[in-house]
Amino acid sequence: MSRDSEYLIGKDYFSQESCEKGYGSCEVKQQITYTWKNIDVFGEIPTQSSVFRNALNRVKYCFGLGHKAPTPRKHLIKNVAGIANSGEILAVMGSSGAGKTTLLNALAFRSPVGIQLSQNAERAFNGAEIGFEELSAHCAYVEQQDLFIGSLTAREHLIFQAMLRMPKTVPYHQKVKKVDEVITELSLIKCKNTKIGNPGQSKGLSGGERKRLAFASESLTDPPIFFCDEPTSGLDSFMAHSVLQVLKRLAVKGKTIILTIHQPSSELFALFDKLLLMAEGRIAFLGTPSEASNFFSQLSTPCPSNYNPADFYVQQLAVVPGNESVSRENIRRICDTFASSDYAKEVHKSISTCKKSDGSYENNFKNEVYEYRATWWTQFRAILWRSWLNVLKEPLLVRVRLIQTVMVASLIGLIFFGQELNQDGVMNINGALFLFLTNMTFQNVFAVINVFCAELPIFLRESRSRLYSTDTYFLGKTMAELPLFLIVPLIFTSITYPMIGLRSSWTSFLIALALVTLVANVSTSAGYLISCASSSTSMALSIGPPIIIPFLLFGGFFLNSGSVPEYFKWLSYISWFRYGNEGLLINQWKDVVDGEISCLRTNATCPRSGRVILETLNFDENNFKFDFLGLILLIIGFRMFAYLALAVRARN
Repeated sequence: MSRDSEYLIGKDYFSQESCEKGYGSCEVKQQITYTWKNIDVFGEIPTQSSVFRNALNRVKYCFGLGHKAPTPRKHLIKNVAGIANSGEILAVMGSSGAGKTTLLNALAFRSPVGIQLSQNAERAFNGAEIGFEELSAHCAYVEQQDLFIGSLTAREHLIFQAMLRMPKTVPYHQKVKKVDEVITELSLIKCKNTKIGNPGQSKGLSGGERKRLAFASESLTDPPIFFCDEPTSGLDSFMAHSVLQVLKRLAVKGKTIILTIHQPSSELFALFDKLLLMAEGRIAFLGTPSEASNFFSQLSTPCPSNYNPADFYVQQLAVVPGNESVSRENIRRICDTFASSDYAKEVHKSISTCKKSDGSYENNFKNEVYEYRATWWTQFRAILWRSWLNVLKEPLLVRVRLIQTVMVASLIGLIFFGQELNQDGVMNINGALFLFLTNMTFQNVFAVINVFCAELPIFLRESRSRLYSTDTYFLGKTMAELPLFLIVPLIFTSITYPMIGLRSSWTSFLIALALVTLVANVSTSAGYLISCASSSTSMALSIGPPIIIPFLLFGGFFLNSGSVPEYFKWLSYISWFRYGNEGLLINQWKDVVDGEISCLRTNATCPRSGRVILETLNFDENNFKFDFLGLILLIIGFRMFAYLALAVRARN
């Protein structure tokens, strides 16, 4: 697609054809010059006491009782100022630990927890100071770490991104067309139908292909500003050059490109319009490559001929192990020289003279709300589609769960096979029914306990990018897995119920199936809550059993319902084991009259009827409807708390 045939729709470039068909406005956005000054970034030195204090501060912050950031200790970025002009690539360079990514995150309003910026820091579009929402509505951020759903193909991932990133006025087929164009531009044709995979777990795209896919996700739209953290990391020289050429083409269109890069080749170095050299959190130089060469020549350290300038500058600004004091003195000398040089004065002059264009532009981006580009329904459909694909493309896991259900159900059915209505059968049937509950609980809790933990980094990144809201993500994820949590109870109950010899009427079977299904979904909801509230899968697996055991004890099997201490009554009311056990036992015994239960042994406790069994266990037939209602309310309650836990994570 030629540059002359590209038009901007909302925040996206499309062909002349799509523009003529009226898919949005064909106006090109005004170019943006991004300036910043007084950027000081602080971080806390990690100690045992600070780790505890950070955890305490985060808990307080969640409840609105304290500050989010810990007390700053270490000065990471020191009074940095700079400018990135539209139509140029600004490359932030320096050795490891120089502060490149920290500065980039500060400029993009993406500093992590524990990092604090100075209160007088200023960041501006064309001279008009902006905040997080204004910048996020106009920028793309390509992070160094690639995060994907490994079961999707490259094309499916991009279609998902296109559905949520492109304006709601653009039809679906036009979004798919844009996806295919990006795939071609970034040389992803050969792997577009290949699973992305997870490094170290399942085969998929190579490191270079994953990096190109990450860049392709952001390239679906053309915002005025691009932040790229090590965009060439993991790529070979050819693909690194192709990625930089894409950035160069974007810059030619008037985009503002700010990227960090460690040690580019001389070929890549030639593509940079401006350099920002950093060392020990300070600016060592900001200007064009030719000005950088002159600056270091004035320091009596000229770059040798036939030598990669990028390598030379990084070497000059690196802290050499074993020679730290000399290296830091050299860095201090270079940074102090630049701070008092004409180059630095020119930078500050450019920042101060960067005038606001006309007031209309300031009003445009000030009034433009950082909102979702897709409708709520589109977000839900996209999440549901991706989650359902994730389930379908893991057939082994689904098959294992179904086989596990059949095997456990058959085993329970064989152990309790053909129970008769006598005093032994009563005890066995009660135990079998409680096994229905325990099996459904542990099977479903541990099946979903890692659902949100595993995808938490992806969710946080996509939520921060405003691709979708927390409620659409939660609903889409849970709805995609709902069919499996309906099929598993059906298979389990259909096998065990007739084998044990429970009440033979269809009504009793369907009631038992409904109760088992509700218990399965309550335990699934509890698993979602544990997953959303846990920071990792290992943490979720650790806290899962201690949370479930108390509910298990109040189910009426191990502890008689009438013997629950008053101070634990409230806990029994939120135990799905209690509601499920009471409902199943009422369904089994309420119609058993005197004479149906045979008493085989004398001088032995033998319930004469089902009513006696229920009274012995302190269960009341009048609670039957409330058992169903209690299970339904627990499903709603657990899922609401799970959603709130996820929303708090997204907020933090």
